[in-house]
Amino acid sequence: MTLPKAYRGYTSFEYLKAGEDYRAFDLAPELERVDPWLVPLTQAQEDQVQRILRDHVLISMHEHAGVFPSDIAETPAYVREGRMATAFQGLAEAPWDCVFDNLLDGICTIRSRAGWQWDDVLHDLGMRLCDLAHQDFVIHARSVQDIHQAHREGRLAWVASMEGAAMIENELDRIDLLYGFGVRALGITYSEANALGAGLKEARDGGLTAFGRKAVRRMNRVGMLIDCSHCGDRTTLDTIQVSEHPVVLSHIGARALWESNRLAPDEVLEACAAGGGVIGVEAAPHTTLTPNHRRHGIEAYMEHFEYIKSLVGIDHVAFGPDTVYGDHVGLHTLYAGNLSLRESRRGESARSEAAGGGQGGSEEGSDGAGGGARAPDGSAFEPVEWVRGLENPTEAGHNILRWLVREGYPDEAIAKVMGGNVLRILNQVWA
Repeated sequence: MTLPKAYRGYTSFEYLKAGEDYRAFDLAPELERVDPWLVPLTQAQEDQVQRILRDHVLISMHEHAGVFPSDIAETPAYVREGRMATAFQGLAEAPWDCVFDNLLDGICTIRSRAGWQWDDVLHDLGMRLCDLAHQDFVIHARSVQDIHQAHREGRLAWVASMEGAAMIENELDRIDLLYGFGVRALGITYSEANALGAGLKEARDGGLTAFGRKAVRRMNRVGMLIDCSHCGDRTTLDTIQVSEHPVVLSHIGARALWESNRLAPDEVLEACAAGGGVIGVEAAPHTTLTPNHRRHGIEAYMEHFEYIKSLVGIDHVAFGPDTVYGDHVGLHTLYAGNLSLRESRRGESARSEAAGGGQGGSEEGSDGAGGGARAPDGSAFEPVEWVRGLENPTEAGHNILRWLVREGYPDEAIAKVMGGNVLRILNQVWA
């Protein structure tokens, strides 16, 4: 559907009285928080963009569509209120027809300091669903048909997703409950280990547990998309082997380009594709860097796309930018511990040291921006205040599409990586 979309101006919780029914915060601008930037195109290329928007379904595999406070330091108080606003205006300006929204994720600390508690997760989900129930632009998508409807009607399909399964503890039936509440994608682990397996921060990855194998089978049976983006390598490989359906890495990059636990080695990327899965490229600050692009921006990001596409084929790659509406770098600084940033971005030397294999290099950046990640040659990166061209889901979506057009990709190829590959796997997995 070409822009503009069928958005009529609804803002979060407008059915209540701010300051009386809930505590209001000054929220970050949904658009142009920083200087906007678009990949420049010729008129013929602009026409191709409009044609693709009209004719094809565009899906972001991984985002956070809530709006954070203008003063990012207020986020802990904002989170404790348990009432995150949805970026309706920003999403209406985005090219996406469908967004997988991962809610508060690792900072879901409404009651618990550590996060990922069952009550907190359901509170976060329920509050967002209540807000969505009072508007008519965003569709709570629970089927592939809902995504196609959003495209036809110029609306947005919103998929409830969760990055890790710690909140199910040892209760398999909680998978059914999450599905019943409308969740359609679930990660095996976040960065730390849980009852299912090992996260990517763990120095020793024992793989999928016996309970984890049961959980994978239950997710297959209820029709839940399985995500291994934050799992350890062994746990990911085990999950791909056990699952009857394809598995996704919704937001990740290539470790061959940048030595970081947060990115996947070729073996994992190839196994995911061999199982019929799809790999979405990650754009959160200071993740998908490369030796050619040590300052994070659209060119570094798309180098990871090109690498993974060449490795596994165009039918198995997509985009999961993992962006937010607000100060993402500042958010990482505030929540470096909850998000396991230092551990998850360690390079090989730090992994070896953690496993008892000798002295590794020192970790840089106590603010969580870097977490010690380095290029394969051991050199460091250049920190940024925001990721140019990938500031939020709106800007990221436009620039990914425009970059592909600029580089001469035909409509058919763009349709695959911008949504078609994801639709294929959803048709296999979702009940």
